[in-house]
Amino acid sequence: MPRIPGARRVERLCHATGLFLVISGLVHLVVFAVDGGPWDGPVSWRKPVTFGLSFGVTLIAVTWVTSYLRVGARTRAVLLAVFAADCVVEVGGITLQAWRRVPSHLDMETPFDTAVSMTLAVGGGVLVVLLTVFAVASFRQRPSGPAGMDLAVRSGFAILLVALASGAAMIARGVVLTRTGHQEAAYHSTAPLKPLHGVSLHAVLVLPALAWLLSRTPWSETLRRRLLYAAVGAYVTAVAGAGLWAALTY
Repeated sequence: MPRIPGARRVERLCHATGLFLVISGLVHLVVFAVDGGPWDGPVSWRKPVTFGLSFGVTLIAVTWVTSYLRVGARTRAVLLAVFAADCVVEVGGITLQAWRRVPSHLDMETPFDTAVSMTLAVGGGVLVVLLTVFAVASFRQRPSGPAGMDLAVRSGFAILLVALASGAAMIARGVVLTRTGHQEAAYHSTAPLKPLHGVSLHAVLVLPALAWLLSRTPWSETLRRRLLYAAVGAYVTAVAGAGLWAALTY
């Protein structure tokens, strides 16, 4: 699919933004090492570290993987630009609250904290919509790329939908608990779903990256596809295991 200059600029912007978010996460890992404090809990340096790294890697991955989707160049560029901006808002809000030493999510203690929490919640909704659009596009038309990339992209986006659903469930349950006066319970209610969310989030990078690496080998297409099917099966098994653990502890 031909690319327009504006689309290439958006790609470069997304890559640069993703790299910036990754660096932000690493910087806050250093801050944690120097400042100390708890790693777990609603107020810790863990959140700007993990969210910076995860959002940065995901933005870079989605920018790359969507290049294999059969969608209009302008449409993809607009969606990616919104996605990049949303990633910055999410990580920025989380980082701001970490420096203020208050929870970033589900914190309704003050009008400002409520505004930040609601902004993050709305931003999460935008992420769900954007990534779902890309996921649907991957199934409407077969993705391009080397042998097996179609399977990898579709599987990656399908598993990513699990991450989006689990993330939405965490926010929804936390908001309900907060609104009913159970603030402390809201902070801890997300724990059972975190492994499921984390494992399923990065399939959209891992599986296409594996397909790309396999395409660089001299192995036959049949062998490469078998290895890719095995990798998808292993990833689905890991997600199912995390889902079972969430169901047992939720």
